[in-house]
Amino acid sequence: MNRVVGSTFAALRVRSFAILFWGSFFSFTAFFMSTVVQSIVAFQLTGRNGAVGVVLLGQGLAMALLGPLGGAVADRVPKKLVSVVTQLVIACVFLAIGMLVAAGAVTIAFLALGSFVVGTMFAFMGPARQAWVVELVGPELRANAVALTQVMLNASRVIAPAFAGLLVAIAVVGAAGAYFVMASFYVVVVLSFLLLPRSRRPEASGRSVMGDLVAGFRYVGGEPRLRAMMLLFFLMIMLGLSAYAAVLPGLVENQLGRSVEAYGTLQAVNAAGGLVASLFVAPLAGTRRAFPAYALMAAITGISIVLTGLAPTYLIAFVPILMNGVAFGAFQTLNSAVIVLESDPAYYGRVTSLTSLAFAGFMLAGFPVGLLADALGERVALVILGLLTTAAVIVMTPIIARASRAARHAEPACGRGAARERVTPSR
Repeated sequence: MNRVVGSTFAALRVRSFAILFWGSFFSFTAFFMSTVVQSIVAFQLTGRNGAVGVVLLGQGLAMALLGPLGGAVADRVPKKLVSVVTQLVIACVFLAIGMLVAAGAVTIAFLALGSFVVGTMFAFMGPARQAWVVELVGPELRANAVALTQVMLNASRVIAPAFAGLLVAIAVVGAAGAYFVMASFYVVVVLSFLLLPRSRRPEASGRSVMGDLVAGFRYVGGEPRLRAMMLLFFLMIMLGLSAYAAVLPGLVENQLGRSVEAYGTLQAVNAAGGLVASLFVAPLAGTRRAFPAYALMAAITGISIVLTGLAPTYLIAFVPILMNGVAFGAFQTLNSAVIVLESDPAYYGRVTSLTSLAFAGFMLAGFPVGLLADALGERVALVILGLLTTAAVIVMTPIIARASRAARHAEPACGRGAARERVTPSR
């Protein structure tokens, strides 16, 4: 038992990573709180799923337009500087929106604008922080550190929805107070990051920022396994996450007979499943067992979305939503760890920025998904999205497996694959 616990949390023995880990916990908690709070506020203002999608659209546009550029910057500029500045800006945005809500002056346009600015900051902060994780630990702990980052992310997803829902439900706090709490969390994050040593300044590549950006796209395009895994991850995020983020608030109120505030409880249940799953699969990162688990959890994710759409009552909906949390939490944890092992360290920032494009895709998809739910109903929308997610897994998993086998046969035992401890599916 002690051996299992030690292997799961091995990277936390590195002091700098531990500080980054706990600081990032507050950051992720505030972010997931904002997803719940802004969805509740948008739905309360209009009563439309499409309005929730519009708010998500702002953040998605920013991350889609600037995500790759953020990755190129992360490979050129000290990660600490990028992380501190971007999170200070996010704190200011949450403070401003909280003041608008308190004054009764908030609109969908203001929510979307704030979402766009936060998305812009995440486009630069996400790749920098993920690359910083790799910088703070040795090669032997990289997969574990990335997997633990996903564990922490899922832990924040457990706490954030319930905490956000509680704050909104308390009359003297409400949505405005929730935004003020989120702003204070980011202040805590910045203070914790100031305790960390200066991050290394990357060596100059001799290219412009745009040249580095193009080089990143070419690198991913030239790695068949990495390219296929990135495509599947993009489809899983865009279809699966958009289904829950844009449709669940309306499903809760229009189909399951509860107030929209109960959406936060379902999100907490989903995140709890993700936390438990990520803890169990973290030791698999960097082993041959990672790929079979990764493929199985991806398939279960799609099936659980279909079952959510078919759930007849609010209480029964807990089952597929918990199933979704377990499956997607395990998939995302393993995906992040495997992609790090597949990538050349010189491209970590740009590769991470491309994975961030998947989250931009989910936010961009939130608007049409919301319109789909308004037109056909929340249940039908969830069933369609779940079936599309499952189909993507069925198509892409064999492609990834074939690319992995081909690369394993092509590389000598002492070559690049062995040096980087690539993860390939077992025969």
